[in-house]
Amino acid sequence: MYVLIEEFLQSHNNLMPIRYYSDIKKMTRGFKDKLGEGGYGSVYKGTLRSGRFVAIKMLGKSKANGQDFINKAGTIGRIHHVNVVQLIGYCAEGSKRALVYEFMSNGSLDKHIFPKE
Repeated sequence: MYVLIEEFLQSHNNLMPIRYYSDIKKMTRGFKDKLGEGGYGSVYKGTLRSGRFVAIKMLGKSKANGQDFINKAGTIGRIHHVNVVQLIGYCAEGSKRALVYEFMSNGSLDKHIFPKE
């Protein structure tokens, strides 16, 4: 699975956002500020070296031979639209996979579509 992911990342290097390595834990201050959780993993608030805030989705163990990571990184990495959150970077080291998105200070869209009542 790791070879498949690595081959994809190398072959699509010109389309991909920044690759981060061991910096993910440091960027999230040890995963202290959890923003939420979804079907594919937990999301944490992080900070880039530049001071820019990001949302980091730590992907859980893949059941699809890494194909879920390839699909997310490959598709979202190519989309640049004002109404879609931008993928800034990613991490793929062995079994550790993360996606680094721009941070939405107003929260996720689902909170506005489905307010708690």
